[in-house]
Amino acid sequence: MYYRVNGVTQRLTGAPAAVYRPQGLRPGVPPVGPPVIFASPTKLVSETGSQVEYLGANKVPDLQRLFQRSDGVPIHLKRGLMDKLLYRTTMGLTVGGALYCLMALYIAAQPGNK
Repeated sequence: MYYRVNGVTQRLTGAPAAVYRPQGLRPGVPPVGPPVIFASPTKLVSETGSQVEYLGANKVPDLQRLFQRSDGVPIHLKRGLMDKLLYRTTMGLTVGGALYCLMALYIAAQPGNK
């Protein structure tokens, strides 16, 4: 008796000899690429030449200078006030959440009223 994998249950099921095809072997049909779903007109590199249009200026060298400067400030606080606000908010929420969990555990540990 021959077996094959059921596509729904992913288990082996019996199969007649006529449908036997070992898993992994496919008929000799050349693969066809899937149709493009969201086709939009784009410019090819060969159409535009060697010029490439960017959306803005390259900020990477400036950021590298900023982050590689050794001024004693941690890397996550180097960009100023917004970094400090985000860091302090995150730490406050973390401490508050830990305290809330401890309070919930304390309340859950108390015996119930009869």
